[in-house]
Amino acid sequence: MLFERQSLEHFFAHGDRRLVALAIGGTLAVCAVLIGLSLAAIGPIYTVGLLIVLAGAVWIFMGIENSLWVMVAIIALLPYAAMPVKIVVTPTFLDLAMGVFFFLYIGEWMTGWRRRLTTTPVHAFIILFMVLSVFSFVAGLRYAGLTSTIIRRFAEFLLSMSLAMIMVDVIQSKKSLKRLALVIILAGALAALIGIVLWLMPDMMTENILRRFAVVGYPSSGIVRYIEENPDLPERAIATSADPNALGGMLVMIAGFVTPQAIAKNPVTGKRWPSFVALGLLVVCLILTFSRGSMLAFVAVLVFVAAVYQPRLLVYGGIAALIFLVVPWTQFYIIRMIEGFQGADLATQMRFGEYEDALRLITRYPVIGVGFGGAPDVDLYLGVSMVYLAIASNMGIVGLVAFLALIAAVSLYALQAYRRKDVAPGLKSILVGAMAGLIGALANGIFDHYFFNLDFHPAVTILWIFVGLTLTTARLILAEPEPDQALEINEGHS
Repeated sequence: MLFERQSLEHFFAHGDRRLVALAIGGTLAVCAVLIGLSLAAIGPIYTVGLLIVLAGAVWIFMGIENSLWVMVAIIALLPYAAMPVKIVVTPTFLDLAMGVFFFLYIGEWMTGWRRRLTTTPVHAFIILFMVLSVFSFVAGLRYAGLTSTIIRRFAEFLLSMSLAMIMVDVIQSKKSLKRLALVIILAGALAALIGIVLWLMPDMMTENILRRFAVVGYPSSGIVRYIEENPDLPERAIATSADPNALGGMLVMIAGFVTPQAIAKNPVTGKRWPSFVALGLLVVCLILTFSRGSMLAFVAVLVFVAAVYQPRLLVYGGIAALIFLVVPWTQFYIIRMIEGFQGADLATQMRFGEYEDALRLITRYPVIGVGFGGAPDVDLYLGVSMVYLAIASNMGIVGLVAFLALIAAVSLYALQAYRRKDVAPGLKSILVGAMAGLIGALANGIFDHYFFNLDFHPAVTILWIFVGLTLTTARLILAEPEPDQALEINEGHS
């Protein structure tokens, strides 16, 4: 490949000018013909989208970091977009970006560019959880038939988990980490802005705009969502995430990540105001999703950040809460919260029913669960709006304990790094933000299932990206020599 690239560069630099001109002209002519055919076949809007996708495809192969950034952008902006054509299966954009990431990573090992594997003590817990997942999956095949869809989704699930480990090996410098942090902030803020703008538009206009995404696998009807699916009740923000609760879960994680940046002395954005703007967009869009579980999770995020990073955030949060309680346009929101706590609304009553059914399933199959394909008994089913009951249903109590042990291991490793003195500027705020994002997902998991559901690959992936982000940041901090050690090293060199 290197030889071919050098030959091509030599041809353009030193080859016959007539041949060079002919080659450039021929390439431009072919591109013009293809663009013209595309304009005639699918129209200008889809043609522009296709050109953007092609440009992104070229760019993503230029570096493994690029592919990671594209994954984050896809999760935030086009989480459920799929190829308009079927290639044996119909891969999603996220599948393709993830495939490129693993292809480039394996290629670096095969070519000898990467020679040493960087790990953390938490890797053992992730591998254990993956092994238990596979065991439950195989054991559960006796209850449900094996289909190509379930194989593909479970493979995506395993790849998402392994992503957390590989990120530690890929991100080896503070500059790379800060670039990834900026991508997360920008992608989240842009998704929130899209959600706010679409919510402000007339419902019919929003429906018409989002219907155009049907060509890449999005729904073509029933797109605009309302509370309790009742058009007489307020509209819920969905951005391009199709589901308001799934959007709320993602916004909580990224808002948790941005919150320390808004109060940090050395934010990755350079100045604080971009972080304030991003956080404002994220919180406003989060409110407009009317996802009560996500809002409660964001409260947990604020309490965590205030407790470990900036106590005065509790004062600011208290003032904001009082304003939220007395502003007239938030009263419906408050009523919905009260109804949820009382179990008075339909959505909460359905959740309680799911909890009861899930507990019955876990009672019958307590050790390793029933796998990921389906329930073995006609009076049972898989599907409950709580991550922890979902894990116990699929993988049993053993799987749930393994997951909680994994989260505990991540937290202890992050705490070890947080306690280090004289941490490099900016790293501590990234570490706190990554942990805050995980806290948001774990708290949101009490009320929803998206972060452990094979049908919601983007939500599963962003959870494990944040696990990898936490481990990567903690490792970089712990790799820094202590002040006394640094002095001894310098004296030894002198």
